[in-house]
Amino acid sequence: MAKKKKSSSETAEDTAGALEGGFDASLARLEALVGDLEGGELGLEEAMERFAEGVSLLSGCRDALSGYEARVKELSAEAEAGLSAFEDDEEVD
Repeated sequence: MAKKKKSSSETAEDTAGALEGGFDASLARLEALVGDLEGGELGLEEAMERFAEGVSLLSGCRDALSGYEARVKELSAEAEAGLSAFEDDEEVD
C-alpha cells in the first residue's frame, strides 16, 4: 500500500507538535539552556546534559522552521495563482 505524501502544512504541524509544548516553548527552553551554559556555574555533567538537550531542541526547531518555510512557499504560490486568475478575469471584462 502506497504512503500518502504529507503536505508541507502537515509536516510543519507534525514537527512543531513533536517539540514538547510547540516551537515557541522549545525555543524558550533552548534560550534558557544557553543562558545556563553561559553562566558558567554548572558542573561538567550537568552542563553536558543541558548541552545535549539543547542540541536536540535545536534540531527540532530547525526541522519545524523548514516545514514552516515550505508552507509559506506553498501558500505564496497559491496566492499568486489566485491573483493571476483574478487579474486575467479583469482583463476579459
